[in-house]
Amino acid sequence: MPSRLRIAALGLMLIAYPLVGAAQVPQSYLGNWKMNVAQSKSTTPLNRSNTVRVEAAPGGAAKFTIDTVDATGKATHDEYVTAFDGKAVDVKSAAAPTTRTYTRIDDRTYQYVTRVNGKVTTTTRTTMAADGKTRTQVSTGTGADGKPVNTTTVYDRQ
Repeated sequence: MPSRLRIAALGLMLIAYPLVGAAQVPQSYLGNWKMNVAQSKSTTPLNRSNTVRVEAAPGGAAKFTIDTVDATGKATHDEYVTAFDGKAVDVKSAAAPTTRTYTRIDDRTYQYVTRVNGKVTTTTRTTMAADGKTRTQVSTGTGADGKPVNTTTVYDRQ
């Protein structure tokens, strides 16, 4: 009887292990990232600086801490947690009610959709380089002023 119990437990572990691994934040997402202004470009005024810290959070989620200085010199700070499950998270520093919904594409790519006052404004896809040293974020959509947004932001791992 004990050997059957061990076999059943082993079988359960083999089934559950891939599910636990899938719920974890990929290691490539984690770390401190600093905007490389020289390699970034935009159809709208580019931020002066942007740093992003991504940490593992309970339940396989990720905690984002973002510090930005925009083109006018205004500094903002945001912190939020996402499980890359498509559920909206609030962007508290925004002037108007703003949310982002994050989804995981693969171990090196995730995407988020930004909504302002409930209306989709931009879609942003972030891809980590295979060597893990940089990540590139491409945002497309429409700004609050109604003008097209097309931004490519390059970040270096710190």
